[in-house]
Formats: sequence, structure tokens, C-alpha cells
Amino acid sequence: MSGIRLLVTGGAGFIGSHYVRTLLGPDGPGDVHVTVLDKVTYAGNLANLRPVAGHPAYHFVRGDICDGPLVDRLVAEHDQVVHFAAESHVDRSIADGGDFVRTNALGTWTLLEAVRRRHGDRALFVHVSTDEVYGSIDEGSWPETDPVLPSSPYAATKAASDLLALAFVRTHGLDVRVTRCANNYGPYQHPEKLVPLAITNLLDGDRVPLYGDGRHVRDWLHVDDHVRALELVRTRGRRGEVYNIGGGTQLTNREMADRLLDACGAAPDRIRYVADRKGHDRRYAVDWSKIRRELGYAPRHDLDAGLPETVAWYRANRSWWESLKQPSPVAQAGRSDRP
Repeated sequence: MSGIRLLVTGGAGFIGSHYVRTLLGPDGPGDVHVTVLDKVTYAGNLANLRPVAGHPAYHFVRGDICDGPLVDRLVAEHDQVVHFAAESHVDRSIADGGDFVRTNALGTWTLLEAVRRRHGDRALFVHVSTDEVYGSIDEGSWPETDPVLPSSPYAATKAASDLLALAFVRTHGLDVRVTRCANNYGPYQHPEKLVPLAITNLLDGDRVPLYGDGRHVRDWLHVDDHVRALELVRTRGRRGEVYNIGGGTQLTNREMADRLLDACGAAPDRIRYVADRKGHDRRYAVDWSKIRRELGYAPRHDLDAGLPETVAWYRANRSWWESLKQPSPVAQAGRSDRP
């Protein structure tokens, strides 16, 4: 088999599946053979990979990144690993963080150990993380050199996985590259997250729930821009480096909700404020000048166009998301009183 053999963990999820579809699409590099390893929990969906299911360079393995023998075998058969697999919903981590510790920390360690045993410093490992590891920032933005200060159990377990990955660089000489992204949006995102929850609620005639006063600030990144940045890191990044990936559009949650109301043609009274989340970070903002300067990254998707396109996708793909909607406390609080 010629070309790079790439193992993608969590490739049935929102960002991972977009990455796989991009790699194997008409504009992909053309020199990769992709194996997706995914446990297919509630957030993983094989329908996300249907567009590439018949591709000759695609293979799917259903399994757990904490399964040492399975991971060891797969890592031995591949040249590079791009690691998306993670428990990622903050609300769920607050309710019960055990799965987050297991998957995010132990799972990452299992993968790193397999790479160390099978390849040493010859294999490349891209570890996909989040800006939430930095905690909250009142003003300015975090450079990659700032210390991690996570607030939620989710963010803490992601920070732990980041530090494990970087420790394997220093201790074992592995070629690990860490990315920390802003809030993603786009098609195929599970409807527990703010943007798809708001869109699907509005399409169903329900209301949009907003935590607290709705003035929490996030930077918004289209999933396609995120995936392009990841490819820059995989192909041109440097061993042991951390790369922040920003979208360039900072909004309060209320401002984002207002844009979604407009894109869905809904009235302002479709907003409903709910009790704030425990330990809710007030503001995220990453300094992504490093990846722009070193790798030439810049977002291509403007939010003014990206949001209506995302709404259109959910409107046209009701069959994809209807079965995924679960009555989380926030979603329930956002429902209208209509029969």
C-alpha cells in the first residue's frame, strides 16, 4: 500500500468526520489511506461517514481508544495518528465526569504508549484539543505559552491529555503536535451544542435556551476552517508545538442567538434564559497569530455566510438530527409551553 497510512480516532464525530470527508474528497491530498477508530457512542454517527463509505482508501473499525491490544495493533499498522476521540460536552462532565477521565486522559495515554512502543520517534501524532483548557480570560487573548487553568471537568481532562501528549515529546522524543481550537460550528454537529440546538429548536417551533445573562463570549470557527488548519499542522507543523486555531469572530451567546434567529426567520421572543451552568467560563479568546505566521492559516468562512449555510443544512437534513435530540436539562428548559 503506497501513501501515508493515517489512523483517525473519533472519526465518526462532528469534527473528525469532516476531517475524513475532506481528506478523501476531491480536494484532498490523494496520498492518504484513512482508518477511522470510533466507539460510536451517542455523539458518533456512522451517517457522518456515509459519503466516503465506499472509498477504496477508507476503513472503519468500531472500538475503544482505551482498548490497549486493539490500539496497539492499529497503531502498528499506521504511520500517523490524528486524535479527535474525546468526551466533549461540558454539561455531561459536570453531571458525571468519570467517562471524561477515562476517555480523555486514559484513552490518550493508551494511544501515546502504543505509538511509543511501535514507532518511537518515527510516527507523527496530532492531538486535537480545545481553547477551554485555558479557562476564562477577561480581556486580550491566550498565546500558546499561557498555562492551562481549566474550569470544568471536561476542560480539566482535556488539559490532562494535552500535558500527557507534550510529556511524551520531552520524555520519549515523540513527534506530537497539539492544537487548541475555538468554538466550532457547521453541518453534522450534534444538537446538544449551542448552534445546532438553537437551529433545531427553532425549526421545531421551540425556544432557544441561553445560560445566565447570555453575555458569555466565544470565538466562532467554521469546522471546515478548523480541518484545514489541522492539515497544515499535520503536514507542516513542528514537533512539540502547540497551535491555537481561531475563527476571528467573537460574539456573546446572545449575539450568536440573535444571528440564528435572523437566519431562521424567527422572532426575538424565541429566546429563553435559563439558570447559569456551574463554573461557566465568561470569555474565551485565543491568539492564533502563531499558526497564521508559521503555517499560513487564515479562516475562509465568514460567519454572515456560514451561519445561513449551516441553518440550510439542518433544514434539509431533518432525518439526520431528529433521532439525536435528547431532552438534556438545558434543552428542556428551552422548550416552549406549546402542546
